[in-house]
Amino acid sequence: MRRVEDRPYEEPPGAPEAAALAELIARVAAGRQDALRTLYDRTAPKLFGLVLRIVRDRGAAEDVLQDCYLRVWQNAAGYAPEAGRPMAWLAAIARHRAIDWVRRRSEVPMPASDDEDDDWLARVADPRDSEAEFLSRDALLTCLDRLEPVQRDCVVRAYCEGLSREELALRYDRPVNTVKTWLHRGLASLRGCLDAAA
Repeated sequence: MRRVEDRPYEEPPGAPEAAALAELIARVAAGRQDALRTLYDRTAPKLFGLVLRIVRDRGAAEDVLQDCYLRVWQNAAGYAPEAGRPMAWLAAIARHRAIDWVRRRSEVPMPASDDEDDDWLARVADPRDSEAEFLSRDALLTCLDRLEPVQRDCVVRAYCEGLSREELALRYDRPVNTVKTWLHRGLASLRGCLDAAA
């Protein structure tokens, strides 16, 4: 009789997605390459989108994604289902690998200042958007432009580039709680502006 790890992975009918992913990760931890392939097929499109939003280069995003699954292969035994959902664990790996890639490519860190160029627009705009997405994005850009520069920069860097509150605190040389306040106020202002524009 073969051990459960030796059997090909077959998803139970009607298995919830999180449970199925957790089972795949457990099989990857047991060294099952077929489970890694299945995990990749199921999760790569979502993770690729996340990575692409951070690195903003399709070729680089593909490389980073491959690195993500190498990390998953190496660290699958460290996944604890009780600590969080499998997709959140995978997304955290992808986000960290993408941010590391961006950091390695940054030759000179740009200091944050209130008179910084309006390059935040380029970080939010995407020329591949449909007309409806463009109109929604146009409203978002208008509302972002109404924020205080430091709030706008924090919101864009946190939600478009994937920087953590701790990374933003280091960037601005401010306490993490100050950054949390900036983000909270910035998001509240955005929400109010977007609701009014709808």
